[in-house]
Amino acid sequence: MLILARKPGESIVLDGGIRVVVLECDRRGVRIGIEAPAEVGIVRGEIVDAVATENRRATASAAAAQEWAGFLPVLTVAAPAGGAPVEEPVP
Repeated sequence: MLILARKPGESIVLDGGIRVVVLECDRRGVRIGIEAPAEVGIVRGEIVDAVATENRRATASAAAAQEWAGFLPVLTVAAPAGGAPVEEPVP
């Protein structure tokens, strides 16, 4: 990790044409501005963490649902004319 001291109005330029400018510093924190090409996504870190957590939760939930669905009885339904029988879970 690179750690730099910057004052308001000073900036850091990253590869790919990304410029980070310190706008203001006070007791509440630092305000920064980010200039980047339109194709570069910029997302707050806490949003990335929340999405990753939700994805892990959804994946675990889907696996549990599939396991649970395996215990459901299967009902064979008569096929439409000329088709094969269809298996459906019992409601």
